Amino acid sequence: MEYRRLGRTGLKVSELCMGSMQFGWTADEATSQQIISAAFEAGINFIDTADVYSRWAPGNPGGVAEEIIGRWWRSAGIARSQLVIATKVRGTTGSGPNDQGLSRIHILSAVEASLRRLQTDYIDLYQTHSVDEHTPIDETLEAFDDLVRQGKVRYIGASNYPAWRLMQAQWTADRLSLTRFDSLQPHYSMAHRAEYERELQEVCRSYGIGVIPYSPLAAGFLTGKYRREQDVPPSARSAGVTRRYFNERGWRILAAAEQVAGGRSASISQIALAWLLADPSITSPIVGPRDLDQFKDNLGAAGMRLKVDEMEILNTASHWRED
Repeated sequence: MEYRRLGRTGLKVSELCMGSMQFGWTADEATSQQIISAAFEAGINFIDTADVYSRWAPGNPGGVAEEIIGRWWRSAGIARSQLVIATKVRGTTGSGPNDQGLSRIHILSAVEASLRRLQTDYIDLYQTHSVDEHTPIDETLEAFDDLVRQGKVRYIGASNYPAWRLMQAQWTADRLSLTRFDSLQPHYSMAHRAEYERELQEVCRSYGIGVIPYSPLAAGFLTGKYRREQDVPPSARSAGVTRRYFNERGWRILAAAEQVAGGRSASISQIALAWLLADPSITSPIVGPRDLDQFKDNLGAAGMRLKVDEMEILNTASHWRED
């Protein structure tokens, strides 16, 4: 497993990041622990979670994924320094008026709950899950800055920020001499390019912001399990997949990925991940396997380097800019 620097920081993380949204949702605790153990043994040191995972699942109050990760690393006897744990704050964690958002009161409360569930005394990367339009950015950054100074958080990052919001945060941090966002977690894949590439890509490259794409397999579309001529397989995400990707561009991308995969005896998902890793500004795509077979398939992308002609095939099929 190769390791990459997270943006301008000195933090080194594995080139694949183990996501955990499926923990306690589509993967029970026993399966989740098997997956995360296999990932660690394969050299993956980077784990991404959130305090709300997976609150939307029946019987899941939120925080379950963090609890599973905490129990896993403690019971496995792994040194905390061997892991890079990232979690997020923003979503609803209770029923009170201050149990959501990026206000100081919620951040300071939420971080303590995350530390407790993760069974750790620090978080390597603490991220805003999305923009909070009702809280001034300086209040959010000042709270994060305090956590960094206290040693409870090492670095901070953002997720789901448009370019202007990200720049607003960086300028505010610079103006007030506060800790700045060192990473961005955008929705980015070969099938979903415009949202990141239109403006965010250049911001991240110019300002040394590490990029940790989520949904790199387009919610399963870039695995090949969806086919134009076949019935839609049952899945918790099928409705979103059909709405977003069942179109001529989507089928064209899938065919191109399959063509490149066939020339390498690789899977479509491995090609989709390798396409992201070909961009030097990408730190670590987040994979979310729900079983060991899916994990082993994802792992096959580690160290894979696509050739120029292969990238041309994929980029031509997936382009989004108007001619």
